[in-house]
Amino acid sequence: MRKLSLPVRLALLVAGSTLPLIIFVSAVIYRGYEKDRDDAAARVLETARSLRIVLDAEMQRITGSLHVLSLTNSLRSGDFDRFRRIADGFLAQYPPGGSMIIADRNGKQLFSTATTDTSSLPPRNNMDVVRKVFESGKPVFSNIFIGSGINRQILTVEIPVIVDGQVIYDISFVPPTAMFQTMIEKQRPNAEWALSIFDSEGTNFARVPNPQETVGKKASPTLLAEMFKSNEATFQTISLEGVPLITAVARSSMSGWLVASGIPNSSLVLPLLRNLAITIAIGVLLMLVGVAFALRMASTIARGETLQALLVEELNHRVKNTLAVLQAIASQTFRTATRNERETFDGRLGALARAHDLLSQEKWVGAGVHDVVNRVLEPYSILGTPRVAISGPKLPLTPARAVMMSMILHEIATNAAKYGALSNDSGKIAIDWNLLPDSSEAKLQMSWVESGGPRVSAPTRKGFGSKLIERGARDQLGGSATADFLPAGVVYTIECALA
Repeated sequence: MRKLSLPVRLALLVAGSTLPLIIFVSAVIYRGYEKDRDDAAARVLETARSLRIVLDAEMQRITGSLHVLSLTNSLRSGDFDRFRRIADGFLAQYPPGGSMIIADRNGKQLFSTATTDTSSLPPRNNMDVVRKVFESGKPVFSNIFIGSGINRQILTVEIPVIVDGQVIYDISFVPPTAMFQTMIEKQRPNAEWALSIFDSEGTNFARVPNPQETVGKKASPTLLAEMFKSNEATFQTISLEGVPLITAVARSSMSGWLVASGIPNSSLVLPLLRNLAITIAIGVLLMLVGVAFALRMASTIARGETLQALLVEELNHRVKNTLAVLQAIASQTFRTATRNERETFDGRLGALARAHDLLSQEKWVGAGVHDVVNRVLEPYSILGTPRVAISGPKLPLTPARAVMMSMILHEIATNAAKYGALSNDSGKIAIDWNLLPDSSEAKLQMSWVESGGPRVSAPTRKGFGSKLIERGARDQLGGSATADFLPAGVVYTIECALA
């Protein structure tokens, strides 16, 4: 898999840090929208209740006044001429358009505020309401119907006139529609809201907005399907104008009429979308600023890495030149030395060069123990064969300790090639390392175990290689190195400080 470049990694880091924040803020905004939606539903229901209370209070006042009229002597005695003055006084307290009629059990109109010629008055055309008044002896509130003689939609409040326990007349008051229209306009919170008053069959007789186009029409299908299920409810509807609403209805237990209030969903959704858009825009802007800064930092870091790589290459070049000069000087100096002595020195110099090559690859920040071991054993062509077993965790070495560890292992491997397990075709080496468990500081312990080689005997004297191993482990590795010359094979134990 191709490794991502530093600018891409830094840009992804900025995006990965910013996007969760944007998502979190968006979730908070949406949670606020849900709360506002719940609050709006509560406000809509409270508005419907308030309108119902106002409507009931007005109907209570009307029925109370009509009941007082039903007790007047002029009416009870059938003196309709005297009663007219009382009836006109009653109508004067309402906007124009109201009227009153009095009918008998058969629906014959005996009196009307609209005319003094009662002989020309048609019979009542909503006989169901008339019969209900005479049968129950209680007030009745009608649904919308076409009034006889006036040819327009009206509704009535009916009151019985009772004499000696018998209903003798029906007082029918036609409230002016302007009264209901004024009522809902006063209760309307603002121009976004829709308020309506319906009869018990769901027909509008007062509404805002658009009263001229909607009064006398049934409620919208979505509202009509829900409004009769309970006395109070809140639900989603679509208005007659096609606007999605949060709607609440409340039924009057007095008249059976219903009131409805609604607020457009857009009044809540638009602020949500606006807040989300602002949040996302600000988040994207901050992310772009962060990405730009990250790219600038990446460019600076890249220049630093380029300079570091250049310096490492220059250091590596100079070290190799120095080693080459050392090798040339040694060749001249050891001209009279034996071939074995020259090979020993060249081997040690080669080990030092391989250690420097490894550190150059790692840009001189250190090297892993496994890499050092592999570099030392590479010239012996035993890596990946049954003759060598290497195991241990990934542990880093500082540059100085990596060089010294490489030199020590080179000396041990050289001795194995000359006298030990690598001097024949059957010898084996097992190298493993681990952290010392009871050490107060981080310390590595490595063991080099040989087997299958020639029989081992302890040397009679210490040569330069043994001294390099002991002193290097003590002075450069901050640890120790011991050798046990067992008959089956030599065992080296090396301890090295890691910190």
